[in-house]
Amino acid sequence: MAWTAARSFHMPTIDMAALRTRAPLAVGVGCASVAGSGLWRSSISSKPSSRFACLATSTDTRIKEAVKTDKAPAALGPYSQAIKANNVLYVSGCLGLIPETGKFVSDDVEGQTEQVLKNMGEILKASGADYSSVVKTTILLADLKDFKAVNEIYAKYFPSPAPARSTFQVAALPLDAKIEIECIAAL
Repeated sequence: MAWTAARSFHMPTIDMAALRTRAPLAVGVGCASVAGSGLWRSSISSKPSSRFACLATSTDTRIKEAVKTDKAPAALGPYSQAIKANNVLYVSGCLGLIPETGKFVSDDVEGQTEQVLKNMGEILKASGADYSSVVKTTILLADLKDFKAVNEIYAKYFPSPAPARSTFQVAALPLDAKIEIECIAAL
């Protein structure tokens, strides 16, 4: 079927045997006609191609490592404070809880935001990272009207260029929190 599509678009035929010897990859028939010419061209040059780099996260426990620190609140369920995998750190959602007591630092979003970011900083530090390593954050708010107040506090913690970010209002957060923030950092 792919060869029929290639003929109808007047694409040159690909010698699969030659392709296999130049670039030993497992390619599906559907993408061979599209990717094949690029593979063939890149295999002619003396410089190796890096077009097909693997970006998958491994589940191999020798590569996947849980991060745990007593300087941040313990996980409230069957999850880790953070996971290191393939030089990337995935920090679970942090709440504005005091690590020693497990109680909220305050009932207002400003106090909880400060504590969330302090807790996140401790997890980052335990992982060998810091706020400048963070490339993506996700903020969950109980009330989107708190967006401006959260931004003012958030800006104090993340140097320029600030991480990519998404912010959502949600129906409810664990323990009736006002805010929860998760992040991804490069190690």
